[in-house]
Amino acid sequence: MKKSFTLFFLFVAVVFANAQRKISEKPKTLVSKPSVQLPDTLQKKYALTDNKRGIVKDTIFDEVVGKLKVYKKSAHASYYADKFNGRRTASGIPFSNSDYTAAHKKFPFGTKLKITNEANGKSIYVEVTDRGPFVRSREIDLTKRAFMEIAANKNAGALKVTIEEVVK
Repeated sequence: MKKSFTLFFLFVAVVFANAQRKISEKPKTLVSKPSVQLPDTLQKKYALTDNKRGIVKDTIFDEVVGKLKVYKKSAHASYYADKFNGRRTASGIPFSNSDYTAAHKKFPFGTKLKITNEANGKSIYVEVTDRGPFVRSREIDLTKRAFMEIAANKNAGALKVTIEEVVK
């Protein structure tokens, strides 16, 4: 009895230690492409956001895609649960919590949005691929990756955000 009791506590200690190690590990970052030195005139043109004109650059394809139009301030944002991974979204594409996508009730599929956390000023660009959220007080659902990138507190489940539409 004493031996099995000791083995049980040893097993629990090992499981707990592994769980703590996984929590404390930092997520792997994506390797960024090498930067190219552009002339001063082009560097100003291709800045991520030109505050004077409100021009936004698509960071993936390095081209100017449009201007920002404020849709709503102090909107309530949340994120998808992990159980939705692999399921089809309303637009027909499979959902992945590691993408930069969102669910909104009104925006057409494919609309690019800039989501800014009002508490710390961090922002991300997402694409609308799904309908929802189906909670009356919430305005937008983000993928977990997008939500955690702008969240000040990683244990939070909801944020106050500003939603801006990228208009061509």
